[in-house]
Amino acid sequence: MPYIFKWLFISIIIGLLAGTASAGFLVSLEWVTQFRESHIWMITLLPVAGFLIGLLYHYWGKDVEAGNNLLIDNIHNPNEIIPLKMAPFVYLGTVATHLFGGSAGREGTALQMAGAIADQLTRPFKLTRNDRKVLIIAAIAAGFGSVFGTPLAGAVFGLEVFLIGRIRYNAIFPAFASAIFADLTTNIWNVKHTHYHIDFIPKLDFLPILYSISAGIIFGICAATFSRIIHWAGSVFKSRIKYPPFRPVAGGIIIAIAVLILDTTRYIGLGIPVIAESFESQLPFYDFALKMIFTIITLSAGFKGGEVTPLFFIGATLGSALSLFIPLPFGLLAGMGFVAVFAGATNTPLACILMGIELFGAECGVYVAIACVISYLLSGHNSIYSKQRIGEPKNSRFQNQQDHSVSDFL
Repeated sequence: MPYIFKWLFISIIIGLLAGTASAGFLVSLEWVTQFRESHIWMITLLPVAGFLIGLLYHYWGKDVEAGNNLLIDNIHNPNEIIPLKMAPFVYLGTVATHLFGGSAGREGTALQMAGAIADQLTRPFKLTRNDRKVLIIAAIAAGFGSVFGTPLAGAVFGLEVFLIGRIRYNAIFPAFASAIFADLTTNIWNVKHTHYHIDFIPKLDFLPILYSISAGIIFGICAATFSRIIHWAGSVFKSRIKYPPFRPVAGGIIIAIAVLILDTTRYIGLGIPVIAESFESQLPFYDFALKMIFTIITLSAGFKGGEVTPLFFIGATLGSALSLFIPLPFGLLAGMGFVAVFAGATNTPLACILMGIELFGAECGVYVAIACVISYLLSGHNSIYSKQRIGEPKNSRFQNQQDHSVSDFL
């Protein structure tokens, strides 16, 4: 009972703070997106915004620049309390990225704001080293659940994301409580989330299952490709451009020129309208590829935001396009791709299955689960989070290699 009361109290505080931060952030994103779309010329200032973001982090934010990886690293090995400045820095960086036309998401910002704010409770509550690990997991759950309106997926994401193949069950109560309270808080602020509808879901049978497996394989390959290329592109920017503030300048120039050449803002920002479109009609194959390119350049150059919403875009548009070859409804394939590419890129299949059920309904649960699990397996041990560790390898061959390497070391 003392454990329950202690973490219930802490979780309520985390939920209130993280939910309020997410609500304010979502309102800000909606405003800057509308302003940018009505003032397209602002995209030409993206390199300038990138330079200012680069200066901010280079001179005052080096200790929080790692972002989500800093949160994950502190779950594995808690060190100094995460500086509170991480929250306003990532908020300003993300809002500027979206205002001037970068292609980024929102989960990274929500997680970092929640993690930085929640970690300030460590000293007042005199939390131990292990308590602090649970605290950060709960904060991640709260940030994710409140920014997407999926508290169950948020809770499992917080438990699942930092260690591939294993879950910390000692954090299960704080994670679920924090995610639920954070989502309730965001709703109290009357902030609405986007919901998607799948018109037709076929009866579960052998052929639809086979088609779902085929789609899951493609989603897994897509997830692994995205994870590998974004890390490679980041290393290229760092090796070619030594002065960090100039990296987002270069990325901003590339993005701005590409938008002007293509004469469309379809592939910048969150891309919510295009995601919704993928559930309503069959989209062309180049949509997912162009969004992938825009997002990789934006984030690897040093702009702020997250990868998850772009991954939703990539997966949903890829799934919609696959309906040209895979005889499943494009809405169902869009929903499967929406969560399956995310599952493969973050190695969080359980959270993504729950997210699919929360967003699209339980009727598509089996198809979503098949796609997520296959994508998870096919993506290998790649991840968009470099600090993610392997708790349980995905296959026995890797386990044997790991066992041999440990034996050799000993």
